[in-house]
Amino acid sequence: MRTIYVVTHPEATHHVERVVGGWHDSQLTSAGLSAAASIADALRARIPDGAEVELFSSDLRRTRQTAEKIAGLFGVKPILDPRLREKSYGVAGGRPQEWLDQRFIPPPAAGERLEHDEGVEGAETKGACARRVYAAMDEIVRRPCEHQIIVTHGGSLTFVVTAWIKMPVEEVGHASFRVPSGSITTLREDDFFHNRTVAGLGDARHLDSAVSS
Repeated sequence: MRTIYVVTHPEATHHVERVVGGWHDSQLTSAGLSAAASIADALRARIPDGAEVELFSSDLRRTRQTAEKIAGLFGVKPILDPRLREKSYGVAGGRPQEWLDQRFIPPPAAGERLEHDEGVEGAETKGACARRVYAAMDEIVRRPCEHQIIVTHGGSLTFVVTAWIKMPVEEVGHASFRVPSGSITTLREDDFFHNRTVAGLGDARHLDSAVSS
């Protein structure tokens, strides 16, 4: 049985400053660091002692900080992969969210969505983001480890999930999985049928302890 735990990083400075994230290299807030510790504890409780664990993370600072908390409990070194980054918003990264909102061109309800130009210089298309996440997932899944942890971003999580269930990348134009920051999504593949399931999407129950502590 293979299990992949997909973590979305918790609260970062761009959330509270209301600036655009994307490739803007924000860091975790104090609340985010506390939540990252709770995420690590929750994963430690789910994964058997002595099991081999691999840890992959986006290379941006907020995901690295989250991965470091997890790595400390499992005694592993995170494998940093820029393909697990959030979608780039080009020149909007780090600017006020209002700046982007005033310029953003939403995709059409029908027609070309994957390569839709959102009207922001340097921004990735949805298709470009999806293809790089798919490439990262292809390499992760080829590895034989039964317990893998992926630390990524809320937007990228959609493509981690669609890659896992083998949805063709050309068909993800309308796909979107919304999960809370700091959540854990659980993906499983059984050893008999080799069916792939989404066993849990966006579980954030562990964050209750972070809030109360």
